[in-house]
Amino acid sequence: MGLFDIISTLKDGQKIIKITLAGGPEKPYYIKKKGMSEKGCFIRIGAVAKPMPRKMIDELYSKRTRSSIRTIKYNHQTLKFEQFKIYYQESGKKLNQQFASNLELTTEDGLLNYVAYMLSDGNTISIKVAKFKGKSRVDFIENNEYGNCSLIKAAKLVLDKIDLENKTITEITPKERGDIRLWDSIDLREAIINTLVHNDYTTEGLPKFEIFDDRMVITSSEGLPSGLSQTEFFEGYSVPRNKEIMRVFKDLRLVEQLDSGVPRILKSYNKVCFKFSDNFLRMTLPKSIGGQINDLTDKQQKVLQLIITNHKITRKELAEKLQINTSAVQKHLSVLKDKKYLERIGGTRGYWKTKIPI
Repeated sequence: MGLFDIISTLKDGQKIIKITLAGGPEKPYYIKKKGMSEKGCFIRIGAVAKPMPRKMIDELYSKRTRSSIRTIKYNHQTLKFEQFKIYYQESGKKLNQQFASNLELTTEDGLLNYVAYMLSDGNTISIKVAKFKGKSRVDFIENNEYGNCSLIKAAKLVLDKIDLENKTITEITPKERGDIRLWDSIDLREAIINTLVHNDYTTEGLPKFEIFDDRMVITSSEGLPSGLSQTEFFEGYSVPRNKEIMRVFKDLRLVEQLDSGVPRILKSYNKVCFKFSDNFLRMTLPKSIGGQINDLTDKQQKVLQLIITNHKITRKELAEKLQINTSAVQKHLSVLKDKKYLERIGGTRGYWKTKIPI
């Protein structure tokens, strides 16, 4: 299903087979003979499994029925999958006549579902890639939409477009001259694929990619999946919102290793680049050398990235987010201003202006 990984690893000199399983997207799971009740549903608390409260059961079930694109029957059952079949053929995999059922592109009644519609040759799903002049959304340079085709084809078009925008520039230092890209290519690909796979397509919100002079902003619809905390998200645990899409993307090698995306991104970008809400998950990736600015400390980079995310953030808010006192924040701000990465516009009621070198 593409929902687990088996990895050989070493621990204390011993070979270990590590099996990573994704959390199930159709909670709550229950003991069949006892039904979806407090006697049939359990939750793990520490080392003990306790009966799940009725309220939690109802909340999990309501989210399950709302967010399962497999259960949504598509109105028209005459969908074409020529693009889909070509991509599988190119990957060396063969599809038989039962591919729709095998890949869970049908409902329990055997009818084509919304996943099938998204992967079919023609649909109304459109992924936006917008480019702006400056650091605000005032002046459009480009407003591209990739869609009305299989989600696989749209994903490849988005990857190609953003790869073109990820230009190679020359870095000159006293020791060497080298070529770098505005964003780390691997991290950027992971961020794009994660967004396309985990977006909540049951709402009208679709993934959006915005390119500014100093950053790229990637927004997906809906927040974290039910049952997944921010800590677990950053550690790489996964609750695939769309396991059918995950499986297809994994078959076609668009997704590599389960749970590798976010930890890989965090090797270059700090956690403050991620913003969570009930309705959206947003990544803000600044333009810089591999996601980092080499002459700043980790704490100074975190200050700068928080300001990139919110140009009106206060010193007190910075102190709370970084868990340091305001005097320490002021020292970091002074360094950033001295090095010309930061400028204050308008005094206490003004805003921060960032200057990221590219």
